[in-house]
Amino acid sequence: MKVKFFEYLILIAILAFAASCARGPERSGDVQDTTANAGRGGQLLTGEATIIVDEAALPIVNEQIEVYKTSYEGSNINVLALPEREAINALIQGKGSIAILARELSTEESAGFNKRKIKPRVFPIYHDGVVFVNNITAPDTAIDVKTLTSVLKGESDAYTLVFDNLNSSTVRRVKELTKVARISGRSVKPQKTSKEVFEQLLSDPKSIGVVSYGQYLEYRRLFGEENKIRILSLQSLKDGKELGYFKPSQSTFATDEYPLETNFYVLNYQPNMGLGIGFSAFLTGDRGQRIVLKSGLLPATMPGREIIIRDGNVN
Repeated sequence: MKVKFFEYLILIAILAFAASCARGPERSGDVQDTTANAGRGGQLLTGEATIIVDEAALPIVNEQIEVYKTSYEGSNINVLALPEREAINALIQGKGSIAILARELSTEESAGFNKRKIKPRVFPIYHDGVVFVNNITAPDTAIDVKTLTSVLKGESDAYTLVFDNLNSSTVRRVKELTKVARISGRSVKPQKTSKEVFEQLLSDPKSIGVVSYGQYLEYRRLFGEENKIRILSLQSLKDGKELGYFKPSQSTFATDEYPLETNFYVLNYQPNMGLGIGFSAFLTGDRGQRIVLKSGLLPATMPGREIIIRDGNVN
């Protein structure tokens, strides 16, 4: 269940109030121990929390946490990165009460929380996408849905599709696009990490990797122009009609042209007003959304532009 807009405004107001309260004692010389009551639910801006993260979202989440911890030194955020299916199980089992996932929990998955009368606070963070990548020495620069479907079913060995994990959100989204219920092992090769996917592509030009756009962007940042991996254009269909072939980008996510766009959310199942509230507000606030924009992904809410007007003549 998504939190309505006015509830979000209330959340921001609470966060602002907590920040002002945290500054008050410091001015009077009475410095608060911001981690002392972490075990009782912590503070809104400080304390300790474990966040369960879909591995596809890990690169951008790590950036967000780094900036957040620099701004709020009393915070300690532990990350449990898992494939989507395992991440949801970890949330249900109580290994963490905050999760960043590519979907909300189903009615069946939410049953335990409903029994405990825990109502989730859910906010969209950013738009990502599932992308297909290959070795630049391979001849193909695009892939169509029919070929992709045939490979998943094991009816074609034109390519080997390499996923980071068969329990990942990338697999789920590809199955939704192709309407393939069960994947054949004939032409599908699972790995353990996105790094292993890229390594496989470098050693086998016949392979096509399937990762999140965020994972690809991280790979680009690590290897720059020297990398030998490229993104394939993906066929977009609507009502059986071809709309064209598109590559993932902020613009094709915004226009819904890219057919495997994925929305990521922060799901807060904390029963109290702890650090998860503050971190959620940071992710969805102006600063967190600017980090998303700078990374190359599309923010859920476009941050405002700052315009500086100076008096006098400019020489």
